[in-house]
Parts: sequence; C-alpha cells; structure tokens
Amino acid sequence: MRSALIADLNKDMQKILNNISNESIPYLFLLPCLLILGSLLSVPLYKVVEYSLYDNVIVQKNPSFVGLQNYKEILSDTAFWKATLNTIIFTVGSVIGHLIIGTSLALLVNTDINPKARTLFRSLLILPWIFTAVVVAVNWQLLLNPFGIINYGLDKLGIISEPLDWLGDPSLAMWSLLLISTWRGYPFIMVSFLSGLQSIPKELYEAAEIDGAGFFGKFWHVTIPQLKPVIYGVALLDLIWTFQLFPLVWLTTGGGPGRSTEVLSTMTFRYAFVNFEFSQASTVAVSILIISAAFTIFYLRNEKSKM
Repeated sequence: MRSALIADLNKDMQKILNNISNESIPYLFLLPCLLILGSLLSVPLYKVVEYSLYDNVIVQKNPSFVGLQNYKEILSDTAFWKATLNTIIFTVGSVIGHLIIGTSLALLVNTDINPKARTLFRSLLILPWIFTAVVVAVNWQLLLNPFGIINYGLDKLGIISEPLDWLGDPSLAMWSLLLISTWRGYPFIMVSFLSGLQSIPKELYEAAEIDGAGFFGKFWHVTIPQLKPVIYGVALLDLIWTFQLFPLVWLTTGGGPGRSTEVLSTMTFRYAFVNFEFSQASTVAVSILIISAAFTIFYLRNEKSKM
C-alpha cells in the first residue's frame, strides 16, 4: 500500500516536471532566493509606508492614523523642496563630473603605454573607490580646512588673498561637495568605460585614420557610438546610487551650513534621529523610494532593450 502511494506520487511529480518548460527551470532555482529577499525587503517597505500614514509613530504607544496628512505637510514645506533641489543639483552635477573625469582617465589609461606603468596608473586611479566614506570625508575636511593645504597652495599662487571656508560657506559648500563626490565616484565610470574601450575592434580606429580622422574625430565617430550602451547603463546606475547617497554628505557637511547642502537622504536622517519625527522621516523616505523606483524601471528597460 505504502509503496503504491509512493509510486503514484513519483508519477505525479514526473508529470509536473514534464509540463515545466526548460525556460522555467532557472526561475525555479532562483525561487528560494527570491522568496527570502522578498520577505526581507517587503516587511521594511511596508512598515515605512505604514508609518508615513500615522502621526508620532514609535515615540507614542498608540499613534493616530492621519492618512495623507503627512504628505500634505511635507509637500507644503519649503525645506523639503529646497532639499529636493539640492538633491537634483548634487546628483546631476556628480554624475556629469563622474562621466567627464572617468571617461578622460579611461581614454588615458587605454593608450599604448608600458604595461607595468598602465597597471600602476590603474591601481592609483581606483584608490578613491577603495576608501570608505568616513576616510574620504575626514581627508577632504582636512584639505578644505581654512588652514588646509588647498588654501595654502592657492594663497602661494596668488589666487586668493585670505583663506576660504570651503565647507562652511553656504556659497561654496555645494561646489565643494560636488568636488568630493566627483573624486570619490569617478573610478566606477573609469573602470566601466575602460572595459568597453578594450572591446572596441582596432580595425574601426584604423579605418577612421585612413579616412583622415584625428583623435577627436575617432572619439566622436567611433568611441562614442560603440560605447553608447555602456554610457546609458552606467550613467543611469550612477544616477540611482548618487541620488540615494547619504554617508558622504552627512559626514562631510551634515547638510549644512544651514540647509545649503541638505539633500533628501540627510533630511530623512535628520527627521528620524535628530528630531525623532519618524512619521515625517518615513514620508520623505517614501518619496525617495518612488523616485528611485522610477529611475530603476528606466534602467531595467534600457538593459532589456540591449538584449
């Protein structure tokens, strides 16, 4: 009886496996991992959205349900729109800086030079990517200090007559933050573009030279078209990462002076762990989530179009 039952179960399982197409098998192997990740992500996301619909969550035992009132207050707050504008400036400025510096250095490293020198240059140029945000913030605070080496060098060159407070002056703080972010983030672009440059056939450059193209001609008519898929994908990915960047901004300026460098991520942290207004923090976090999700969907569509 028992053996007959086992045999029937085996037959049923065999029928199920036969009905599953070969295309579905990889998804079955991924299913346990997806279930674990889904449970780990869905619960925090649900709680953040839930907190945004209540008032005085965590700090009160029985918070009151307020619906979309928190969203109305946030959207009518000038500080939120100032932080949103700062986030756009910081994100777009950083990504442009990453692309310019990263592309230039990738072209430089990809030139025909001594292999040992090329390896040394690559190792040195990716150092900013290796350092943690704490190390980067402390080093740049020392460099940009009114009595730091940057002010000393500019003074010796006669460019400035008195020390500048790069991180303490509201008119200079955002520019300084963009400089730090560009220095920290360009290695990702450089490494990504370098791998793309090495995949471009040399015959294309040789054909362009025969047609009389110089360095800029080859760059514009050969390099850029060949790197377009890489440029779109890497730029979107960098945009997503930079938009959510928190440690570097908080450790460098803390969103100050005043609110001159306050971005949405630091605003969320300030609401939650400085003012203990967790409902408002959750509301801002949901807005970050919505914008990041839009960028992510755009990125995934771009990646799908390459297939």
